[in-house]
Amino acid sequence: MTGAPTEASTAQRERELLGQTIVVIGGSSGIGLETARRARVAGASVILTGRNPARLEEAALELAAAKTAAFDANDAAALRSFFRDLSPPIDHVMVTAGAPHYGSPLEIPLEEARSGLTERLLLAIDVARAAADKVRPPGSLVFMGDAGARRPRPGLGIASTAAVALPTLIASLALDLAPIRVNLIAAGFVDTPLSASILGHDLDKRRAELRATLPIRRVVTPADVAALAVHLMSNTALTGATYDIDGGQQLVS
Repeated sequence: MTGAPTEASTAQRERELLGQTIVVIGGSSGIGLETARRARVAGASVILTGRNPARLEEAALELAAAKTAAFDANDAAALRSFFRDLSPPIDHVMVTAGAPHYGSPLEIPLEEARSGLTERLLLAIDVARAAADKVRPPGSLVFMGDAGARRPRPGLGIASTAAVALPTLIASLALDLAPIRVNLIAAGFVDTPLSASILGHDLDKRRAELRATLPIRRVVTPADVAALAVHLMSNTALTGATYDIDGGQQLVS
């Protein structure tokens, strides 16, 4: 028999990460910040990193973060130094840093193409290596990918190639790091400050298009992704998989 959630079940869900420590790489805004918020509600202590010191400090004050560190996640030396200085154990690492590189393989500058093809893959490898002896099983690493870019389209060859490669790497890392769990969230359009910076004046038009065409009839928000991320952390049966969250965008695009 099913019905509305009881107060006890709701309270249990809200404390499902009680006593655990979450590291959010890219936790000062957008999906990372929202995931940190939800983890705090679920009872976790949070450690935040980000590139912007002022924004990071603001997020840390809001969430009473246990620790912060300002650095670029794609700076491999800084990333490794950060993990080396962490006092174990930690339970989960969420990585939201990085963004797809859009552009035609025939036109994009070669160095930018190289970054677009390797940046997220190398970041995942760097995090896995650095966190391997810090995360206590059955803790997890959760990475962000791109669902929308997986389908090849003109001008998206670099982003599509990277998007297709990342799930394979995540599955491999899940085997190599077991019993630590590794999962990937592949998002479509999410209404974040990053999306706003990319689309500029076209943002409202894109929102309207998605509200009219997506099966869910609304735009996916950081809170939606954060809910999935916390579920991947708390459900210890989940590893090595890619979870799409796009409001059904792939069904109608």
